[in-house]
Amino acid sequence: MMPPRNKVLLGTAGLAGTTVLAWRTLFPWIGDDIHFLRQTKKARDITDKLIANGKMIIDVFEEDVTRTPRKPFIIFEERIYTYELVNEQANRVASLASQWRLTVGDTVAIMIINEPAFIWTYLGLQKLGITVAFINYNIKKAALIHSLKSCDAKVFILGKDDEIFNAVDEIREEISEIPVYVQGSDTKHSGDYQHWDELLLAALPTQVSKSAREGVHFGTTNCYIFTSGTTGLPKPVIVSQRKAFRFAELLLLSGFRQSDVVYTTSPLYHSMAGGVGIMGTITTGATMVLRRHFSARSFWEDVRKYDITYIQYVGEMLRYLVALPQHPLDGVHKVKVVMGNGLRQDIWEVFQTRFRVPKICELFGATEATTCTMNLSNRVGACGRISPILNMFDPTKKYIIQVDPITGDPVRDKDGHCKQVKRGGSGLIITDIPQALHDFKFYKGDMDINMKKVLRNVFVDGDAYFNFGDLVRLDKDYFIYFKDRLGDTYRWKGENVSTQEVANVLSGLDFIQDANVYGVHVPGTEGRAGMAALHLHENVKISDTMLEQIHKHCSDNLPSYAQPIFLRFPKEMKITGTFKQRKVEFINEGYDPSLIADPLYYRDDSRKTYLPLTHESYAYIPIKSKL
Repeated sequence: MMPPRNKVLLGTAGLAGTTVLAWRTLFPWIGDDIHFLRQTKKARDITDKLIANGKMIIDVFEEDVTRTPRKPFIIFEERIYTYELVNEQANRVASLASQWRLTVGDTVAIMIINEPAFIWTYLGLQKLGITVAFINYNIKKAALIHSLKSCDAKVFILGKDDEIFNAVDEIREEISEIPVYVQGSDTKHSGDYQHWDELLLAALPTQVSKSAREGVHFGTTNCYIFTSGTTGLPKPVIVSQRKAFRFAELLLLSGFRQSDVVYTTSPLYHSMAGGVGIMGTITTGATMVLRRHFSARSFWEDVRKYDITYIQYVGEMLRYLVALPQHPLDGVHKVKVVMGNGLRQDIWEVFQTRFRVPKICELFGATEATTCTMNLSNRVGACGRISPILNMFDPTKKYIIQVDPITGDPVRDKDGHCKQVKRGGSGLIITDIPQALHDFKFYKGDMDINMKKVLRNVFVDGDAYFNFGDLVRLDKDYFIYFKDRLGDTYRWKGENVSTQEVANVLSGLDFIQDANVYGVHVPGTEGRAGMAALHLHENVKISDTMLEQIHKHCSDNLPSYAQPIFLRFPKEMKITGTFKQRKVEFINEGYDPSLIADPLYYRDDSRKTYLPLTHESYAYIPIKSKL
């Protein structure tokens, strides 16, 4: 039976279609709403049917194997991995993991670079109902320890990469209670490590009975995808079996089908690749071309060679492609849709025109959020829609509310309620949390961590809304455009950076009294580059040795994308009336020496230090710092 909500969507879309000319005369933007509703219904019809039949992602994968065993599932480094082959490897993983005496819902962490082993390890564990934690392979030390303990990992599986092994080996004593398995045939990893490949080869590839995952339901956690946030360390976002299909819907919304081939170069531990990419490919029975790392030089060669029809991106990726020299084959491909987030408007137009891309679907959301939105209308620069009509049918309605330009806090009226932004204005984007989910946990962990993402008493007393922490602009046609991140995170090199995590690392240096970390805009780049305002202890002077120490300390304890590019040394640290650090003024001043009287420095990796930022060096900083 069709869900009631879908009947409403279908009826509305059909009625609107018959009177489209009249409606468009009065409401020029309504055609975009109709298109969005139709695409939403098509996507939901597919996933709702699977859910109604009790199918999980792993069940759908096994049906793909039965239906098209020899169809390419993954293409990686010129080798084809069919659905049947991936299933055999997943069965070996399940056979091996069944010896660990884990139960449904227990967690196994995997830290694997982009390769087919990531996918079949994940699927093999899913065959047993085991939750899989996708660990960011860039993190180390405290962040890595925290990630493993916050998801309560019972077992840890490492990919065949020396940097991954070295990062884990460095903290092995701190996680001594967790068995660690190392993939790859290298025998130098002795001692407190298990050799994964030998054990996997000995495991049987026979199909695992569904009874092995008996007890799994749609509320069971499928996987944890980590995000940075206000706690300062990665937090495990709960991706339930039901939410896994919501990831798949994002590909389906844009028209992705079984015959399509998606090109994935971003890390599989990300929700874009590991969530949308993997879940969407499995749900449709399509093909994924996977690359270990993004390469601008090889990008279009791959696209043409493998007949790619869909491309997943982060904004920085498309900028690198636009920077390539002109080529006679630019625009020669079978790409139908390019989908992702973080694309700048000026890059959008150049990319779409030069490479003759029919459609770009920019999306807006958060891994932990209850909903997201997407631009399905090819509107340049937009990342979605928030209109009165769409909110009529959306169980998780989205709004944009006014914020204080200094504190970044929501503006409330005399009754304590928030004010909506009118068309043409900018504000904080929020989404409704249905009453049934008011006590729902976005992250594994204490409830107070989850509540930091919730705004209460927004429009009426007792309501609750998820706070994305992002500023967006609403245009006259109800399209939204990303403007900036607020508060405790910013985005750089395609990664979310926790300001608190960076500040905690910097505060570990005994000469720093306080650290205020934020992101600043650098012309010609996406996202924001990290900048730290450092307040030194009394009588401490800036020195070459100090700057070298800061560089080394950040390099040793932070991923490359989280290491501050700029430093400033204020005489005092400004705070709000509620004793919070004031970031907005620092953000607005950026790293411009004409606006800042404090000593300024920029990161120089070639010299392994920070160098003075002067009026003379300001103009060529993006090149010198290798931004």
